[in-house]
Amino acid sequence: MGKGKVYLVGAGPGDPGLISIKAVNRLAEADVVVYDNLANRAFLKHAPKSAELIYVGKKGGQHTMSQEQINRLIVEKALAGKDVVRLKGGDPFIFGRGGEEAEELVDAGVDFEVVPGITSAIAVPAYAGIPLTHRKFTSTVAFVTGHEDPTKDTSSISWDKLATGVGTLVFLMGVGNLEKIADALIAHGRDPSTPVAVIRRGTEPHQRTLTGCLQDIASKVRAAGIKPPAIIVVGEVVALRDRLNWYEKKPLFGKNIIITRAREQASEFSKKLEELGANTIEFPTIEVVPPDDWTQLDRAVSQLDEYDWMVFTSVNGVRFFLDRLKELGLDLRAISHTKIAAIGPKTAHMWRRLYVEPDLVPQEYRAEAIVEAFKGLGITSAKVLIPRAQQAREVLPKELLAMGFDVDVVPAYKTVRPSQDVSMVSQMLSSGQIHMVTFTSSSTVRNFVDMFGQEKENLMNWMSTVAVACIGPITAQTAQDLGLSVDIVPEQYTIEALVEAIIRYWKESAAL
Repeated sequence: MGKGKVYLVGAGPGDPGLISIKAVNRLAEADVVVYDNLANRAFLKHAPKSAELIYVGKKGGQHTMSQEQINRLIVEKALAGKDVVRLKGGDPFIFGRGGEEAEELVDAGVDFEVVPGITSAIAVPAYAGIPLTHRKFTSTVAFVTGHEDPTKDTSSISWDKLATGVGTLVFLMGVGNLEKIADALIAHGRDPSTPVAVIRRGTEPHQRTLTGCLQDIASKVRAAGIKPPAIIVVGEVVALRDRLNWYEKKPLFGKNIIITRAREQASEFSKKLEELGANTIEFPTIEVVPPDDWTQLDRAVSQLDEYDWMVFTSVNGVRFFLDRLKELGLDLRAISHTKIAAIGPKTAHMWRRLYVEPDLVPQEYRAEAIVEAFKGLGITSAKVLIPRAQQAREVLPKELLAMGFDVDVVPAYKTVRPSQDVSMVSQMLSSGQIHMVTFTSSSTVRNFVDMFGQEKENLMNWMSTVAVACIGPITAQTAQDLGLSVDIVPEQYTIEALVEAIIRYWKESAAL
C-alpha cells in the first residue's frame, strides 16, 4: 500500500462561508479528517460519510491530544495509505502550529500540501468594523501571540519596539494575559488612552465586542465576564468601529432560531436567516420518504392521458411524481395532454425549471384557493389527479368532488417523524437560549411537540418565552390547538414572506 497525503487546511475563523473552495474540495476527498476545537463543525459536512473524523482539539487548557500525539497520528494515517485533512481554525501557519506538523511530515517522508485559511487576526476585526490599517491612522500592523507572559524574564517579543513601533497590534489567544499585555505596552511607552477592542467568537452569530482603552480594558473584560476564544486589537483604528460596525447591526444578529423543516429543504431557509445575522439550529421534525405503496400512483401514471388536470400542492409532490415517472421509463411527454395546477410559487417553479408553465397558480397559497380558481375559470367538470402526501388535509378533494369533478387522490410520498436526540434542543430551550421556533407545516408542529414525549409540560413552559413563527394560518391554528402562542404569520405563505415577517417582528420588538 502506498503512502497517503496530508493536507494542512485552514478553515477560517468560524463563519462557515469563509472557508475556501479548495479547502472544501480537499475535505470532500478525505479519508481522514483530524480537526481541532476552533474549526466550526459545520465544515465537517463537506467530508464523505465514509471519512474517519478525529477530534483533537483543546479547550480551556484541556488537551484531547498533545501536539506530539497529533503529529504521530497524522503521520501514521498517511503512512497507512490514507489521505488526511488536518483541519485547523484560521490559518495553519499563523499560530496554528502547522509549521511544526509540516516538519514532522517532512521527517517521515510524507507528502503534504498547505491550504491557507482566513486567519482570525484579519477576519475578526473586519466583522467588528475595525480596519487594521487606514490611511488616516496607521500603515503598520503586527500579529502577536497573547499566550506569552510579557513579564517573564526571557520574552521572545520585543515589547519596547512593539509598543510604539507598530500602529495596530492584534493579539491572538490573549484574554487571560490581557492585564499584563496592557501594562507591558504602557510601561514601554504606549499611550494609556489608546483604544482597545476585545472580540469574542468573532465572525460567528454570537460575536461580542467590548471596547475601552489600555488603562481600563482589563477591568471592563473582567466585569463583562468575557472568556476565550477572543482576540485583542490595540490601536487608533478601533475608534472607527462606531461608524463601520456592519455585522453586529444585522437585523437578526445574535438570534437563535430553530428550523423544523425537513433536512433537505431546511438549507435554503437557514441560509436566508443566517445572511441576516441569525444562528440557525436545524432540528427537522419531519422526514419526507416514499409512500407505503406505489400501486395507486403507478396506476394513475399508466392512465395519465385520461386526466384533464393534475394538481400539485407541494414541491415534494412534484419531485416524487417526476421521480416515479422516470422510474417507470416515462418522461414529460407522458403529461403533454394534461393541464397542471400548482399551489405556491415554489411548486410552480419546480415545473418552470423544466420549461413547463403551470396552467393555474392561485394567488393564495393554500388548497381552498385552487377551488376558487377553478370556479373562476368556469370549469364545472373535469377528471383531476392529485399526487400528494399520504396523509393530508381533505379540503381540496372534497370541494372538487362537491363541484362535480372526478377526483383521484394518490399518495406520492409521506412524511414521518424522524428519530433523533432532542437533548441539545431541550437544553437550549430550558436555559433560555432559543429566541424563536419556526414551523412550515402542521406536521412540523405536531411532530415537534410529540418529539419531546414526557417533557411536553416542560416544553410548554420553555416555549412561553420563545417566539413562534408559522408559514400560514393553517399551521398557526395547529400550533395554537397544541397550546403554543403564535407570534408571526405572514400575509403570503412563502419562505420569503416568512423571513420578512421575522425581520419586522424583531424590529418592532426592539422599538418597544
